[in-house]
Amino acid sequence: MDQESAKSRKPEIWAVGSGKGGTGKSFLTSSLGTYLAAKGSRVILIDADLGGANLHTVLGIAKPKNTLTDFFEKKIPLSEVIVECGIPNLRLVSGLLSSVTSEYINHAQKLKFFRHIQALDADYILIDLGAGCNANTIDTFLLAAKKIVVTTPELTALENMYHFIKNVYFRKLKKVVAEHGLKDSAQKVLNNREAHAIKTFRDLMVCLEDLSPEIRKVLDEEMSGLLMHIVVNQTRSSYDVEMGLNIESVCMKFLGLSAVYAGHIDHDDFVARCINKKQHFLISYAFSNTAKEIGLLSEAIRDGRRINGGDIYADRRI
Repeated sequence: MDQESAKSRKPEIWAVGSGKGGTGKSFLTSSLGTYLAAKGSRVILIDADLGGANLHTVLGIAKPKNTLTDFFEKKIPLSEVIVECGIPNLRLVSGLLSSVTSEYINHAQKLKFFRHIQALDADYILIDLGAGCNANTIDTFLLAAKKIVVTTPELTALENMYHFIKNVYFRKLKKVVAEHGLKDSAQKVLNNREAHAIKTFRDLMVCLEDLSPEIRKVLDEEMSGLLMHIVVNQTRSSYDVEMGLNIESVCMKFLGLSAVYAGHIDHDDFVARCINKKQHFLISYAFSNTAKEIGLLSEAIRDGRRINGGDIYADRRI
């Protein structure tokens, strides 16, 4: 591909989300970006954890001088607040804001932000989202072609992850029905779930399909593209690793939603040590087992594949 063709191609956007903090979103985002950059792709990381941005720390670089404050408050183009990371092909947009958090970004600012993201010159743009389910976070997640949800095996993290996925699903569903003039009818169905015997999202979809002859096709087309890539972080046992397969099953059974278990990352004490020392883990421990796991899941997400079932049981701690 020549340079002109490469520049005319739109970047592929990946977004990393989670229902709660502490699951390793920033570590995963920086690791995915570093791996893709090492393979020769031009990558831009965007720290969209506004007000709590720490992606620069995970990358082992100093607090950037240029941040999203310049974009939102000083009206500087997003392309001009990008900083170098000291790694070939990898650049960063820091999310450090002086006075604004993501829930206070208004609709016009959000749309402008999305336009600028899509216009950036890169092969991949990876967005590290803030924890939680506010509308701006969910909408940014929905902007991505590759939607990545990271969790740890702990029950609280899993519960918050399911809550996050359900909010993504409902946000997308509401947008679809609103765009086709079915918002009021859909709300009536939701308000009368018991009368319609709605117990799962599959039941809800059936009821919505009965509202209009064309809605089935619309829902099939729009919702089928809502594919989640699941990553389980800080695994310590085979049981933890298998959690990703359970998440796949639950998403399909109760949401009617396709999910792909992209891979897992074992707990590694050296990750926290590197962050505390402001060292980039993949640079310092490029040949570690954790680095290998990151490479496998990066390729799985890039290629749209699920984890190889055999990998789950190979060399696992019981």
